[in-house]
Amino acid sequence: MGKRRHVNYTDSTRYYDWLGRAKEDINCAGILHDARACHNAAAFHCQQCIEKALKAYILLKSDMLLDGHNLTWLCRRAMKYDDRFDEWLDESALLNKCYIETRYPADLPLELTDGEVARFYTMARDMYEFICGEVDFILQKGMAHPGQKEN
Repeated sequence: MGKRRHVNYTDSTRYYDWLGRAKEDINCAGILHDARACHNAAAFHCQQCIEKALKAYILLKSDMLLDGHNLTWLCRRAMKYDDRFDEWLDESALLNKCYIETRYPADLPLELTDGEVARFYTMARDMYEFICGEVDFILQKGMAHPGQKEN
């Protein structure tokens, strides 16, 4: 079973569980975005989608579940297996601000507009689709880590 950077016995070490939850997050973000409601929650689900999708990809390639929420750091870890993830560094940096700032009150609150949420959603959806395409390719070519079996 997959190795972990930090031990947390409650998280799945199956890549497809992480990808499934990423899909739930992007679907939630889409619903909230389309309703023009709960901007902070929509942005948070965008961040969560990419965090889980990147963890799924890295888990599939390395059999290691990484701990952490910094999308740029996770994107750099993914670049160890495919340098095309460097195309997503800017997006990952922008989506990082949706992790803490969208969930907790601050002295300088994050005031998101419809346009910003739309941009976050588009970034997350595009990045999610890219990662899913990479996962499909890895599975088709038999390039997954031996510890990760197809679901």
